[in-house]
Amino acid sequence: MLVSVIVPSYKQEKTIKKDIQNIHKVMSQTRYRFEIIVVVDGFADKTFDEAKRVEKRNIRVIGYRINKGKGYAIRYGASLCSGDIVIFIDAGMDINANGISMVLEHMEWYRADIIVGSKRHPVSKIHEYPLFRRIYSFGYHLIVKALFGVRVGDTQTGLKVYRREVVDRVFPRLVVKRFAFDIESLAVANHLGFRRIFEAPVEINWDFENTSFKKSAFLFLNPDIRGVFIDTLAIFYRLHFLKYYEDSNKRNWMKVHKLSGVKSGMRK
Repeated sequence: MLVSVIVPSYKQEKTIKKDIQNIHKVMSQTRYRFEIIVVVDGFADKTFDEAKRVEKRNIRVIGYRINKGKGYAIRYGASLCSGDIVIFIDAGMDINANGISMVLEHMEWYRADIIVGSKRHPVSKIHEYPLFRRIYSFGYHLIVKALFGVRVGDTQTGLKVYRREVVDRVFPRLVVKRFAFDIESLAVANHLGFRRIFEAPVEINWDFENTSFKKSAFLFLNPDIRGVFIDTLAIFYRLHFLKYYEDSNKRNWMKVHKLSGVKSGMRK
């Protein structure tokens, strides 16, 4: 079995080399054959150059000039990978790479379609997690459960693993390019019948200075958080009113991907 690890990266020149080395070390200690695909989502700094310094046979570093968002980067990487299992883990070293071993084991134990790394798992270890993020996470979880029926406690942690069939059937339908990609992939997978979605523990060392979600006295004054909520409502509208994600709408999915230049995520 081949495992593909996709690492979406943006402005991570200080940590990306060590990120890749840590991921490679963890995967080398598993029983799986693996490849690592680093997708540099915009050449805003020296992330691409630093990533290329890690020279190993099963590591591939790709990128493009303009930042397009994490969702775009993951789909781009997924369209180029060959794995029977596809993992994505955020760059930045917030998430302990050892969690990859745990999500892979959970995948087999539960015969899962998707395993979600979860801050709310009872044995997760979360260091320096600020109160405003706890409030945001809890509120967003309630909204996601109400809108989509996805029964996991945390949809936004940047460590997830998918069966290849899920990637091939779900990713071509996705629209969101940025942070709400996570919930769109879970909501569409659940809608298509891939309901074996389970949580696994993670260890996170919160790097507040480099987080994309900056602290604000009022959560909705934060443009990133506001954007996630707007995208989430748009996913609900596409799912339940437009029926956009249905098989009968395949021509429109492909048209959207072609016009936007987004890779579908389906393996060629």
